[in-house]
Amino acid sequence: MEDKEDINSVREIKTIFSNKSKTVDAKWKIEIFKQSKKHIANFIIEFEVLAMKAEIDNMYAIFLLKKNIRTDIIKMILGYPPITAPETLREWKVAITSVGQGYKSIES
Repeated sequence: MEDKEDINSVREIKTIFSNKSKTVDAKWKIEIFKQSKKHIANFIIEFEVLAMKAEIDNMYAIFLLKKNIRTDIIKMILGYPPITAPETLREWKVAITSVGQGYKSIES
């Protein structure tokens, strides 16, 4: 018969590995998560959720955004004058959303 401490230890270990597994899974998903035909607002929301689950830092999140957003959007943002170019993750998300929605209205 197992005592209460052993049962709690097993639960704690399972929880730790389960959380680690979810984090690793989210990291894998966010690295391959592409915008494709997704509306930009939906993509940003899904990206933010994955970024939180993956526990990635802001610089890596910016890298993944630049890598996984449609290239025409990123090229437009990179063409901004240096003084207005986004630097923080928040600024990148705002710029991507603004440019992406502009493209959407032009395409419609």
